[in-house]
Amino acid sequence: MYSAGCIWMLLIAVGCASVGLTQAYSALQDARIIAEYRRQLGLNHTKIARELVHRANWAAVGSISTNDVVNGYPMVNIISIDDNNLKGKSSGIIRFMLTDLDFTGPDWQNDNKVTFMFTDEQTLNCKNTNKDPMEPTCARVIISGQVIKVPENSPSFKQEQAIFINRHPAAANWIKVHAFYLCELDIQNIFVLDFYGGPHKVSASDYYAINI
Repeated sequence: MYSAGCIWMLLIAVGCASVGLTQAYSALQDARIIAEYRRQLGLNHTKIARELVHRANWAAVGSISTNDVVNGYPMVNIISIDDNNLKGKSSGIIRFMLTDLDFTGPDWQNDNKVTFMFTDEQTLNCKNTNKDPMEPTCARVIISGQVIKVPENSPSFKQEQAIFINRHPAAANWIKVHAFYLCELDIQNIFVLDFYGGPHKVSASDYYAINI
């Protein structure tokens, strides 16, 4: 398997060969070469998004801070997540628990805009293939949306909470001691960066529809 550096050098070499060393740099030619390599790699951006979410036990979450010290600044937190169905397969639904004693709980209730980020480095896939976490080939997915607090009287609440606790056993104590509550993310936008050439927008409907 080639490293990210090797792939990029190969792209440069192909670009030089195809336009000629004496010609000026062409952004359009660069884009064509990148698109061709992406096609050959068979990257399915929607599938990559679902796989990254499913493999992750946690996500970095950004919100608009309500903390007096940094009010109005972006706040980043680590949140345990789960997207399993009853069979332990990917449902695509991002579930998580929040408490109003932490940063994210008060933030979303004041301004319900949050962004979750998942990266292939969370499972050390990038490190193990000699990719820097910032390289575009170290895939990442950035999902923005709104927090939905799951009502405790909803028919599926106990089942969904049990699925989450099965993946995160410590959550049983969080509920008792710090009043954590179960939430889901109402996805509004998905960006996937998995190769050179910039991010790709994936619709929520396509994200939910794909099977992995």
